[in-house]
Amino acid sequence: MNSRFSMILAGVLLIGALIAGYWGLALSRAPEPVAAPVISVENSVAAIEDKTRQPVVVLVHDVPPFVPLAATDLVIENLRTVPAGSLTRLDQAIGRIPLRTLGAGNWLSEESFSAGGPLARMIRPDERALAVAVDEVIGAAGQLSPGDFVDILLFLRQEPGNTEQSAQVVIPAMRLLSVGDQVGLANDGKPATVPPSTPEEKAQAAQRRAGARTVVLAVPEPLLSRLMLASQAGILRLAVRSADEQLLSRYWAGENDSVEKVQSADRDLYQFTQLAMAPPPKRTAPVAAAQGGQRRGIEVIRGAQAAEQTP
Repeated sequence: MNSRFSMILAGVLLIGALIAGYWGLALSRAPEPVAAPVISVENSVAAIEDKTRQPVVVLVHDVPPFVPLAATDLVIENLRTVPAGSLTRLDQAIGRIPLRTLGAGNWLSEESFSAGGPLARMIRPDERALAVAVDEVIGAAGQLSPGDFVDILLFLRQEPGNTEQSAQVVIPAMRLLSVGDQVGLANDGKPATVPPSTPEEKAQAAQRRAGARTVVLAVPEPLLSRLMLASQAGILRLAVRSADEQLLSRYWAGENDSVEKVQSADRDLYQFTQLAMAPPPKRTAPVAAAQGGQRRGIEVIRGAQAAEQTP
């Protein structure tokens, strides 16, 4: 009896020990963490930025002129800084006809559908864009950039029609519109053409600018013929003016100094009456009294020379 009771008690104790061991093992395990919602830093930043960005209509690819825009040509991009006057809905551009070639990535505005090339959109009504041939010496060793202001100097050699050589400022403070194929900003402050974006494109643009053979100047209309005449009369040089003069800033502010440029050019010119817009000096024929029946000669003028011949 005692032996049987001992065996039963031992079994009960064994089962209790097993239960206690399992319970202790279960309590010793760390509780599984409750799954929390994953918040990405990128998603949170994007959510914040989306509230500060605004839609802008942008071209997907280059579009030719005089072809109506389709929905496949356009895309909406959310920009943090929205250009002034930009279109914000696709229906504002679909079906409209651009009058010039528009590059991929350009945002659209009402001016995208207005007439006029890059140079025409960079000058005022009282200015004209005139191209001038340059080389490494004339063009300041290839360091010119659109937006620079230059003085145009003229060197005149000593010739039969010019008694002594001279150098003078023909026209002061002319604004450079383009250097080679590099074009500056239009009058609205936006790039007149698509600027280079990649480092390779920027390097190629700098190389082409250094080897440019023409520059385009914004010339006041009254001085247009003078610059043309100066380019044919002698040797031109372009002298770059200091950026500290803030000439470009004053131009963007709307200041117009065309009248002052004309007056300054008229005042500083010398040794070249045609550039000074003055008539040539009148020639007076020598008056000789007829003596002893001597017949007077006839003055014959050939270009700038006058000679007297006796018939």
